[in-house]
Amino acid sequence: MCCIGIDIGKTNIKLVVLDRAGEVVGRQEIPTPGDARVVDVIHEMAQPYRQTPGHDVSLGLSAPGLVGPDTSRVVCLPGGRPAIEGVDWTEELNWHARVPILNDAHAALVAESRIGAARGCRHAVLLTLGTGVGGAVLVNGQPLQGKSGKAGHVGHISIHPDWPVSLLGMPGSLEYAFGDGSVPQRSGGLFPDTRALVEAHEAGDERATSIWRDAVGHLARGVATLANIFDPEVIVIGGGITRAGDALFLPLCQAVAQLEWLPTGQPTPIVPARFGSEAGAIGAALYAREQTLTGGEQ
Repeated sequence: MCCIGIDIGKTNIKLVVLDRAGEVVGRQEIPTPGDARVVDVIHEMAQPYRQTPGHDVSLGLSAPGLVGPDTSRVVCLPGGRPAIEGVDWTEELNWHARVPILNDAHAALVAESRIGAARGCRHAVLLTLGTGVGGAVLVNGQPLQGKSGKAGHVGHISIHPDWPVSLLGMPGSLEYAFGDGSVPQRSGGLFPDTRALVEAHEAGDERATSIWRDAVGHLARGVATLANIFDPEVIVIGGGITRAGDALFLPLCQAVAQLEWLPTGQPTPIVPARFGSEAGAIGAALYAREQTLTGGEQ
C-alpha cells in the first residue's frame, strides 16, 4: 500500500510518498501560508493522490501543537500558526479512510522506530535539538500521548531552578540549557547559535569549550533522567545539532553513562536520528498506513 505523509510546519509544508518498503518515491515542499489558506493548500497537495480503483492510498499528517487522544485534530496550538487548530482532517479532506494527525515530534519518532535509528524497538526516546528542545517517547511500540497530548515535551523538564522560565512556565528547562535560541544569553553574547559555539570549541577557543561542556553536561543530566524514567532501548538524538558528530556524542555518552542507573551494567545507547527535516512527514505516512491496516486498533 502506498502512503502519503504531510508535515504542516510553521515555515514549510512537506509531502512525501512512500512505497510499500517505506522508501520515499515522491516529495513536494511549499511555504506555509500565514493564514487560514493552509487548509486549502493541504487540499491541493492531497488531491492528486486520492483513491483510484484498485489503488488504496493512506494519508497522515503531522504538525506542531497538542493532538487529541483520538489523533483526529490539533486541539491546542499556541500562537495559532499554522492556522489548523480544531480542524478534523478526515472530515475536512473527505478521504476514503481515516486521516490521523500526530504531533510532529511524535511522528518523527514513529519514523525512527519503524524504519530508522530505533527500528525494531518497542521502547525509545527521541530528543530533537534545534532552536528549542523537543521530543517524544515510544511505549510498547506507540508514541506516548497522555490524556491531553502533551506527553513527550521533554525540553521542559527542569535542570536548574534559578534559570529563566520556559514558554510553558518551567524554571531552568532543558530547552534553555541546550536550545539554540538561548546560546546568545548563555554565552554572554559571544556566540549567536550552537553551530558557531561548536566551531569555536573545535578551533580551541577556551571560553567556547567551557560553555559547550557545561551545555553537554546539562543535556546529559536531562538524558539520564529520561533514561531512568522510561527505561528505553535506545535514545535517538535528532535536529541540526547532530552535525556536531563526535563533539556532541562522545562527551554526552560518557556523561550519561556516569549518571544513568545501570542495573544491567549497560548504558542506554544514544544514537543520531536517521531522518532529517522529512521525519515528521515520513512518520505520519507510516502511522496512517498502520491505522488503515489495523482499522485504527493498536
